[in-house]
Amino acid sequence: MLEVSGLTTKYGEISALREAGLHVGSGEVVGLIGPNGAGKTTLLNSIAGLLTPSEGSVTFEGEDITGRPPEDLVRLGLALVPEHRRVFVDLTAEENLKIGGVTTAGADRAELLEEMGERFPMLRDKWTTPAGYLSGGEARQLAIARALMSEPRLLMMDEPSLGLAPILVDVVFDLIESLRAQGRTLLVVEQNATRMLDLADRAYVLRSGEVVAEGTGAELRGNKDLFDTFVGN
Repeated sequence: MLEVSGLTTKYGEISALREAGLHVGSGEVVGLIGPNGAGKTTLLNSIAGLLTPSEGSVTFEGEDITGRPPEDLVRLGLALVPEHRRVFVDLTAEENLKIGGVTTAGADRAELLEEMGERFPMLRDKWTTPAGYLSGGEARQLAIARALMSEPRLLMMDEPSLGLAPILVDVVFDLIESLRAQGRTLLVVEQNATRMLDLADRAYVLRSGEVVAEGTGAELRGNKDLFDTFVGN
């Protein structure tokens, strides 16, 4: 479904990503792990069209999407849940969700709203609350639900459990597990490497902008030197 090859992305003269490559097959959950500053967010943003790579290519469903604007990619079926609280704070939770479903037909959007209410009961109680008044965990769930409103074929998530209380971390990983059970395709950057490797079909390890390892969770956890040095949790 997704093929990334030789991707290099720079901030000025500094290469934050160096000839990175990965692939994600339909129905897979693939993790991206590594220390802070490894280039994980840069890689997601480069795939999603928020950053323009200087070299390499991104292919989605057989189509070259390198450097395409994010709005085009959403229409193609690729959605990103960004890091931190990236919601429209002056709009209600429901209005945020409707924006996420702007590419879907009206009847489908109403059905998806119902689905999000059932999947995220915490949000259902805050439907008319401005997003700026939501807790960190509620805002994170809203960002995920908003991305799901576009019915993506590939959902990318950037640090979905970062900064959450342990009970909400469990909620996030339960959600990822339920999406996988539905046959969804996910590419997830996650700082909780141990839990990500327990859940993912495969994972990639990034260090200093480069992919330094790839394998199943068991394979990567079995490489103790790599796991302790490059992952660190």
